[in-house]
Amino acid sequence: MTRKNIALLAGGYTGEYEVSINSAKNIAANLDTAKYNVYTILINRDSWFYQAGGEHIELNKNDFSLNLNGEKIKFDAAFITVHGTPGEDGKLQGYLDMLGIPYNTCDATTSAITMNKAYTKALVQGIKNLHTAKSMQLYRKDIHDVSTIASVLRFPLFVKPNNGGSSVGMSKVHNIAELPAALEKAFHEDDQILIEEFIKGREFSRGIVRLNGQVKVLPATEIITTKDFFDYEAKYTAGVTQEITPASLTEEQNRVSADIISEVYLRLNCRGMSRVDFIVQQETNNFYFIEINTTPGQSANSLIPQQVRAAGMNLQQFYGDLVEGCATNF
Repeated sequence: MTRKNIALLAGGYTGEYEVSINSAKNIAANLDTAKYNVYTILINRDSWFYQAGGEHIELNKNDFSLNLNGEKIKFDAAFITVHGTPGEDGKLQGYLDMLGIPYNTCDATTSAITMNKAYTKALVQGIKNLHTAKSMQLYRKDIHDVSTIASVLRFPLFVKPNNGGSSVGMSKVHNIAELPAALEKAFHEDDQILIEEFIKGREFSRGIVRLNGQVKVLPATEIITTKDFFDYEAKYTAGVTQEITPASLTEEQNRVSADIISEVYLRLNCRGMSRVDFIVQQETNNFYFIEINTTPGQSANSLIPQQVRAAGMNLQQFYGDLVEGCATNF
């Protein structure tokens, strides 16, 4: 059997660079070496390269190839695990589309839309049993009148960059006096920001994936943090957050959340694996949409690997099926 050449794309242009590197290490460790030659390509603003020993070998972006020891390596597929730009927002997908190289994630359009929290919320409106928090979208170029925000939305509020992941630049605001600093913090990360009313309840995250042509919803994870909310520190600091997989949900809550997540995935035309974050509101038990992540973390202890194991699935088989699905995605 001829082994396929797989370009495992990691790194990126954001503060999630190291998180992406850890994702790539876990994926590479779980791809069957009897089936695949895996080349981890590190992407940063200065270069895209493969590291062979101590040598950095530049990727030829004209045809997405490597020259190793005088041999030209062409790739059968790309496995994108770049969190944030350019791997989660459609830029890499558009580039690979132009070269005719299949990849594991959503297409360029879906990736770009789902990176924008406000646009995504608008598209999932009307899904049965799914609610969205009341919100406002602001742009850096506009005038930001905190009294208008306070009159339209009810405190406490979440202020966050509209594009991006890992809760970087996010704040929980309890009164009007805290708004200016929160706006400044969010605008430091993005030209657009989203302000949402706080929904009190239990927070969950649940993966969904298309494998062998079939859409499968993974077990849910409940996220319990000692912080006021699930920010970057809560995500990546040991001991701050407890992640319970599978989550303690009733049979009805499991069924309803699976139906909601399937409809979100299909409505947004997702491919490969994604992860949907949601809150079950304390007073009503209603499901509130937080966001969808189309390039979720894949380090050994990340939520998707936890959920794959909880489903009784094998990670090597899981990643292998994702690679094999690249060709049918294209």
